Amino acid sequence: MKLSDQIKSVIRDVPDFPKKGIMFKDITPLLLDPKLCTRIVDALAEKFESLNIDAIAAIEARGFFFGLMIAQRLKKPFIPIRKEGKLPYTTIKKTYALEYGSATIEMHQDAITPGQNVLIHDDLLATGGTGVAASELVKELGGNIAGFSFIVDLTFLNGDEKLLPFSENIISLVEY
Repeated sequence: MKLSDQIKSVIRDVPDFPKKGIMFKDITPLLLDPKLCTRIVDALAEKFESLNIDAIAAIEARGFFFGLMIAQRLKKPFIPIRKEGKLPYTTIKKTYALEYGSATIEMHQDAITPGQNVLIHDDLLATGGTGVAASELVKELGGNIAGFSFIVDLTFLNGDEKLLPFSENIISLVEY
């Protein structure tokens, strides 16, 4: 079975989460299938192997599931980008709009060395706000955006348009 079809057959739709009118794409059922997880990590890592990537930054919380595995597969450092107040050391932060509100993310101020090429990973691309905020954090510390990786892209929300100014390397395995 084609990887995108297999992923779509496992992702669960959760209506009205986190608020009424949102159809949430739940990737957590993917985690029940280790072979499928390996296929996902291999597919995403292969897309970026030829780029000069120095680190993988992943966005809390679902981005961590595959972000760390991609970093391990590519033998690169892993940088967590977390919700405000969750990191123990000195941080920089960005607030951004969600399709259902706003949020603030943070990264340790020493997570990136100027000039590093950073791949940003998250589970899902929606409006692009989280990816833009993560990109701004990386740029604030002098890093370059090597690309973005997602399992799911909700193409009808055009989030990729917001990410293109940071990098044209935007990869997703499944589109809705």
